Amino acid sequence: MSFNRTAVALAIAGIFCTACTSTSAPKIGSTENADNFDVVGTSNPFASEAVYFVVTDRFVDGDPNNNHESQGGEHPTWQLPLEGPDGKKAYVGYMGGDLQGILNNADYIKDMGFTAVWMTPVHDNPDYAFNGDEPITYGGAFKDGGKTGYHGYWATNFYKADEHLVSDNLSVSDYTAKMREHGLKSVFDIIANHGTPSFTMEKDLPGYGEIYDKDGNLVADHQNLAPEDLDPKNNPLHSFFHDYPDLVKLSNLDDENPAVRDYLINSYLYWISQGADAFRIDTIRHVPHAFWREASDRIREQYPDFFMFGEAFDYEANNIAQHTLPKNGGVSVLDFPMQKAMVRVFEKPLESNFADLEKVLHLTHGPYHNVYELTTFYDNHDMARMNATDEGFINAHNWLFTVRGIPVVYMGSEIGFMRGTAEHAGNRNYVGQERLDQAKDNTIQQALTKIANVRKKTVSLQRGVQVNIELNGHRAAFYRVIDNEDAQETALVLLNKGNSLESFDISEFMQSGKWVEQLTGQTLTVASSASLKTTVKPNGVQVWVRQGEVDNPDLLEQIKYQLARQ
Repeated sequence: MSFNRTAVALAIAGIFCTACTSTSAPKIGSTENADNFDVVGTSNPFASEAVYFVVTDRFVDGDPNNNHESQGGEHPTWQLPLEGPDGKKAYVGYMGGDLQGILNNADYIKDMGFTAVWMTPVHDNPDYAFNGDEPITYGGAFKDGGKTGYHGYWATNFYKADEHLVSDNLSVSDYTAKMREHGLKSVFDIIANHGTPSFTMEKDLPGYGEIYDKDGNLVADHQNLAPEDLDPKNNPLHSFFHDYPDLVKLSNLDDENPAVRDYLINSYLYWISQGADAFRIDTIRHVPHAFWREASDRIREQYPDFFMFGEAFDYEANNIAQHTLPKNGGVSVLDFPMQKAMVRVFEKPLESNFADLEKVLHLTHGPYHNVYELTTFYDNHDMARMNATDEGFINAHNWLFTVRGIPVVYMGSEIGFMRGTAEHAGNRNYVGQERLDQAKDNTIQQALTKIANVRKKTVSLQRGVQVNIELNGHRAAFYRVIDNEDAQETALVLLNKGNSLESFDISEFMQSGKWVEQLTGQTLTVASSASLKTTVKPNGVQVWVRQGEVDNPDLLEQIKYQLARQ
């Protein structure tokens, strides 16, 4: 080899904390083993995954027998349309989607290139539409009147699966086991901040403001009282709640109460026993770091590599990064700063600049414990879907599946479903089997399938260090590099989001040898001190892969520089 691995390792040894956390810094060899240091963005196994996100009730109805269309009586829970202009509708009731519907489409999800499915919470929710607060209207927000718990975030029992999701012959553990048979992991959505809406009801409906233990015993009841009217000192049923409000009319769980902490953390451990492979944490920033440190410690005591990522709905990287620190539990986060930049760039790709995305990568001098473990996305169920053309979605996916981080795609986005719509204006409308059956004819889905499957088989795109060459205008060029005991691979990614052919002549950090383009199979042999020359079609991507050790000392120095300042 043409460089001194010992010198490199000595230069960077000891910079990184290798504390026991899921979000670990790149593994760097000690001075005692300096010749074998690793070039890797992260060694966390979950970084290899690509996640398909499903609002379970709104995906596919696989078992009509669990729809419970007559449930709720005077406060029905089925469908409940919100009428909008020009015949448009959104829905705040159950639409029939269930675990069987996801399982029926496991191969559809897998074939696209995804390896994990994140589903909204499986927890039992109230059997009635909420009769408190102001009524929700089409396009409205932050009002709960007339809504149901179809989404799963209004838990009455954190240990029990909702009857709308499971089937007589398909429990949660059955589901996760069968998904694994299809090569898919299961990401469970968990909550610590709140239970159900808990006050302002005209009539105190069953389930609302109530929490039950794993044996079905009532352990907490808000009793339709305003938070300031709770009396936790004298009423044990009030002790699970703070006596002040937090989010809308939701019960505010007292995370400082040891009984509440045990109840919640033990429920998380229970769902792991039922097959959860990872957790997405709802409203993580509304719960103090001390809780998540305790939860993480207890979970990872039994499951050392268990991966968790939180929703901190904040576009300031310095704020959300605090959750990723080992002292705060070492929980990764959804990359909201990247999301905002992606929407800005890909909603209008011909008017935007790739340089706007470079600013949110945080490859150096970033606040995150490990930027390579962030979960990256461009829209979800809580915000307006991206309002892009087909080409905009294609370019977004080309970026999402090649840059650092773990890609997450929201159900339906592979076909541009309900693009541009907000939560109560169609964002969460029912997808349905018919649309999925037709999806393979959709140009967005076809392009997504190609690039997602390239990432699926290319370890450097999953866990490799990213080294940027060019991010400017409609052009992007960067390397992803991994060189450790598991893999020695360099990927060169070339992106063109414009509407004309782009020529690339890459000489910076170029390594000699055989390069194979992963979408076409084309092969180029690059001589020493030469460049890789190619043209990329409009709205196109190329991924050139070279197997073998890093042999360019300048590239290694750049990697050393980045890792030391990550």
